Formats: sequence, structure tokens, C-alpha cells
Amino acid sequence: REYRIISALADTDVPVPRTYALCQDDAVIGTWFYIMEYLPGRIFADPLMPGVAPRERAAIVDAMNDVLARFHQVDFDALGLADFGRPGNYFMRQISRWTKQYRASETAHIAEMERLIEWLPENIPGDDVTTLVHGDYRLGNMIIHPTEPRVSAVLDWELATLGHPLADLAYNCSLYRMPHDSLQGLVGLDLQALGYPSEQEYVAAYCRRTGREGIPHWEFYLSFSLFRLAAICQGIMGRFLDGTANHPEAEERGLRAPKLAKIGWEVVAPLVGR
Repeated sequence: REYRIISALADTDVPVPRTYALCQDDAVIGTWFYIMEYLPGRIFADPLMPGVAPRERAAIVDAMNDVLARFHQVDFDALGLADFGRPGNYFMRQISRWTKQYRASETAHIAEMERLIEWLPENIPGDDVTTLVHGDYRLGNMIIHPTEPRVSAVLDWELATLGHPLADLAYNCSLYRMPHDSLQGLVGLDLQALGYPSEQEYVAAYCRRTGREGIPHWEFYLSFSLFRLAAICQGIMGRFLDGTANHPEAEERGLRAPKLAKIGWEVVAPLVGR
């Protein structure tokens, strides 16, 4: 799946590594695999980008925004990706999927998660557009040029599908709602001193690049992204408790679920009852 979309994007203005071969013969190494280009560069797991000056940090964040906007304007039909996912009704399908995943790994009652499970399906915006979506679009999933503030390649396409572009944007912006001290987000930091745009400025830049006048119901998209993250973290907690999680930070990541659900509910709570 990842090989297919990276190969399809090779001749677009979305930066991806070149692919060389896909092997579907399990006998070679025991599983399918593909070979792609090696690209030198920097990968920033920490959104604060330690060691990077504020001006360069600002340029890198803007480049991330630019690539996302370009990606969402790719003609997936022309690339032969019309069957890469199911067009339309993306949020309802995603809410159903992640609710089931959450229930399957539920280990404790999270009141805010229950409220989101009830509220989200009833408040899906009518803007049901379809584009390619990455599914995990964030700074840590891209290679930044070794010396220049630009994106050399976007990585980790295993969650890519056809979906709603604002799910990618809201996920990319979720750091603006997460505290830095407990969730490694941007809340509590001096964004201007760091060179980071505000959430509003970042969204406005995306809108300018994609021809949108604005984003009605922005709170829904953010809340959905935080709900999805909470469900993912709850899945990690479930695997940790049953002894099948192999990540060394599995417990810590699992403990994020109630925090993320609380933030997700706080985003839309002011809208309830209007």
C-alpha cells in the first residue's frame, strides 16, 4: 500500500522518496517488502526542533503546511488511485471504526470519551469532499533537507487513503491544543519566540494555499482528531495490560488516552446546547 502511493506521487510536487522495487514473494525474506531511495536529512521527533533557530523553525513549519496543501490538491484519479479508499462519508466511517477499536481495548471509564462518541456522529459537517489523506501527517514523519528549511520527503504512508483533507489538517494542528509538559504539544510555550505561527495563522496559510475562504466547524475536525488519538492510545494501553505491547513507552502512551479525550471534549463543549 505504501509502495503504491509513494510510486504514484513520484512525478507530482509532493516530495517522496523514489521507489525501486516491490517484492511480493514471501520466500525471499519471509514477508513482502519494497526498496526505496535513501535521502539524507533531518528528522525531528520533537516539534520544538532543538538546535534550530527561530527563523529556520518558522520556515520548516511553513514548508510542512505548503506540502500538505499541495498533497490535498493532487488529482488522485489521474494517478490511478481512485480505488485507494472509499470516497465520501469519511468521518462517519472513521468515528465508527475508532469507537469499535476503543471499545475493544477499553480498560476504564473515560467520561469525555463517552461524550465524544455520542456528540461526534451527530455533528459531522456537510462539507463531504474527498482527497488523498496521509493519516499521520506530522513533522516527525518527514525528512527535512540537511541544510535548508524544506521538506525533502514525507514518510510513513501506511495509513494513507481517500478521505477528508481537514482530518489531516486538524491532526497536524492537534499540537496547538496539547500541553507541552504532559503531551509534548505547544500549549504553554512562547510560540512567537520559537518561530511557530499561531494555530489561526497556520490554518489561514493552508486555506490560502488551497483556495478556502475559511473552515467552518473547525472545532469538529479538531475534536475528531483528538478522539482518534485517544482511541489509538487506549489501544496501546490495552496491549500493554495484556502483555502484547513491545514499545518501551507503551504504558506512558496508553496513559495519554484520558488526557486527549478531555482536551477533545473541551474543544466542543462550548458548542453543546447552542
